[in-house]
Amino acid sequence: MTSSFTGHIAGLGTSSGVRLVVGVWDASPFGPFADVMVEDADGHRTLIAPKQAVADFVASTYTFDEVRIEPVSVERGAEWSVHTLSLQLRFKPGRRLWVGPLLGLVPAPLRRTSTWAKVCDPVAARVMPGVRMHGSAGHGRTEWYAATDVRRLDGARATWEGEELGELSPVQPPVRFGFASAPGKPTLTTLTSYVRE
Repeated sequence: MTSSFTGHIAGLGTSSGVRLVVGVWDASPFGPFADVMVEDADGHRTLIAPKQAVADFVASTYTFDEVRIEPVSVERGAEWSVHTLSLQLRFKPGRRLWVGPLLGLVPAPLRRTSTWAKVCDPVAARVMPGVRMHGSAGHGRTEWYAATDVRRLDGARATWEGEELGELSPVQPPVRFGFASAPGKPTLTTLTSYVRE
């Protein structure tokens, strides 16, 4: 059985050393939802999920030191805002990166396949350090990504547990939630994530 999650992933770093990965899923087995993965400067990894079923699935797919169940609200526009009890984040999507138009040229039936993701995986890792397209989802499962667009982030501001996180920065060091990090440069990626049992 293969589950699919279609939406967006925003990955960004901050000058405080806290790195954030936000998933905004328009279609999934759990319906629309958003979740947040946070890795602080000491390497502590926290998942924020809106309900237990989502938390259980995500925590079985990626690795965290802590899981929090909190409402996650997202507003999209010229500036996106993400709010939970622990995190307040605003970021501004910018211009499309050069790879965006190329992604759109791949026929959808091919783009959705695990085989295509596996072939593209080493290329993606070289072109966008930190990015992987195919790997383990834990418990004998496989995960792959089919991206259709990538935009840079032009600005962001955030607070985590009431503390300002500072200026928008690269995702350095890479986050350690699963087989892949977010791109080193702060980005917003439109994609479908597939998990096969």
